[in-house]
Amino acid sequence: MEKVGFFRSIHVKFVTIYLLLILIAMQIIGVYFINKLEDQLIRNFQQSIEGRLSLLEYSLVEEMMKDRTDESVPPLEEEVGKLLADFSAQDISEVRVINNRSLIIGTSERNNQSIVGQKTTDVMVKRILAGGKKEDKIFIDTQSKNRVWILATPIKIGGEVAGAIYLVAKIETVFDQLEEINQIFISATLVAMAITAVLGILVARTITRPISDMKRQAVAMAKGNFSRKVRVYGDDEIGQLALSFNYLTRKLQEAQAMTEGERRKLSSVLSNMTDGVIATDRKGRVILINEQASQMLNVSRETMISQPVTELLLLDDQYSFEDLLDQQEPIILDYGTDDSPFILRANFSVIQRDTGFVNGLIVVLHDVTEEEKIEAERREFVANVSHELRTPLTTMRSYLEALADGAIHDKELAPRFLDVTQNETERMIRLVNDLLKLSKMDSKDYEINRTWVDFVSFFNHIIDRFEMTKERHITFKRELPDKAVFIKVDEDKLTQVIDNIISNALKYSPEGGRVTFRLKMLDDQIEISISDQGLGIPKENLEKVFERFYRVDKARTRRLGGTGLGLAIAKEMIGAHGGDIWARSVEGKGTTILFTLPYDPEQEDDWS
Repeated sequence: MEKVGFFRSIHVKFVTIYLLLILIAMQIIGVYFINKLEDQLIRNFQQSIEGRLSLLEYSLVEEMMKDRTDESVPPLEEEVGKLLADFSAQDISEVRVINNRSLIIGTSERNNQSIVGQKTTDVMVKRILAGGKKEDKIFIDTQSKNRVWILATPIKIGGEVAGAIYLVAKIETVFDQLEEINQIFISATLVAMAITAVLGILVARTITRPISDMKRQAVAMAKGNFSRKVRVYGDDEIGQLALSFNYLTRKLQEAQAMTEGERRKLSSVLSNMTDGVIATDRKGRVILINEQASQMLNVSRETMISQPVTELLLLDDQYSFEDLLDQQEPIILDYGTDDSPFILRANFSVIQRDTGFVNGLIVVLHDVTEEEKIEAERREFVANVSHELRTPLTTMRSYLEALADGAIHDKELAPRFLDVTQNETERMIRLVNDLLKLSKMDSKDYEINRTWVDFVSFFNHIIDRFEMTKERHITFKRELPDKAVFIKVDEDKLTQVIDNIISNALKYSPEGGRVTFRLKMLDDQIEISISDQGLGIPKENLEKVFERFYRVDKARTRRLGGTGLGLAIAKEMIGAHGGDIWARSVEGKGTTILFTLPYDPEQEDDWS
């Protein structure tokens, strides 16, 4: 620990503060005392002058009231001069007497007798003659540079202002006395400060010595040494503090041992967790990341310490650290690619004190790749059921509407329509069973109930059904042989395959488009193709359209009701029959779905 400088030590600070407090107290007392003393001295000086001035005013009134018509009576100016000559004193510079016409009728200054008989220009005197109220002021004489006091008081006879007395007094002697008192006070203050400084040093040492011991103990505790004890010097507050410090040392030693044990447990838990854990400080910088989180995010633990957590999670473009503090719901982080999906769920928990102060954030990462995949497949499966059931339900609705519109009374049509409705209902039940089997990704066992079927008639029957129920102006073109072609297939499952392919062709065909049906005879197979004039499929997606739940254009497919499962079902069905299925497409011109089925002309001849 850095050694404390002399002027930064608590010892010096204590003495300095002690002296400053004494100095401030004495200065406050001195200022108050001097101000009061100054006011008192000035007041005494003025009262002494005014007391003598009252006698002069009385004499002047007597002289002004005398009758001057008698020649034996001396002039007023002469009598005023005598009175002023007797009034002169050491602390009075000059006294002037002015009559009510602003004429100076006397002055005590012998060298200034020339102003007698002249009109005064002093503003103060004019205000006195006009208002009849006494005025005074203190100012500095420009010649002597000393302070003088000017007093102007009215002379009243019978309540009327008969003149004024203008007095100039030397008040500088009062301030000289104050200056001497100030010097005495300053000297006394310096002596008191010197004595106080010595006492302050002695008092400060009794306080700072135990504190120095505590400082050394604190340094030792910081280094992990809890065996040292603070010396107790007495039973006062400092002694009690030393005892408390020793008690604190013992408790810290116990707490450190407990914390170390908990730290080892926490480290073991974090290391063996299957979830990733990230902790941040209150500014969002990473302060802890366990090995599992490091592996999940494919980062080095050492390089990520002190880095922003939003940058680590690749969320800096979408969230700020303050947003994560308010985040109540988990955030799904998708770090996967098309070939290798990898999804994490991030849960956020704020580290917060009881006072509400935020210390940081805990992020728990859980690998939910398989969960998300299963959930997506579940959602896709549910949507696919709706897609697969739409066609038979539409057919049933058409026949039922026809029956409701009167066909039920037609003895020829009614049984046929009811038969079709019953067949479609049974096929939907079988379709649901097949979809449930298909939802098991590892299960590819299909029960094939093969019967001999004239495929041309069978194909035409399915096309007729769609042609009856289609809603848009889409034309059907058939390029089928005129002769019967018998093959051994599962009629229900093959109906499902063709239904799926035709439904997709109708969905993606534009208004006024055309759907073409072809059947081509090969050596040991027949090739069936269904073509539309829709948007087509990009070349890179042709091999994937038969994958389960795969969709080329997810937004468009959802809008049209598809789920990407229909062709996967068709692939399973055709594969179970021993055939193959594939697609050809040109973007902007349409798509053709082709599939083959086993065909043996010799067995056909024997059957027929």
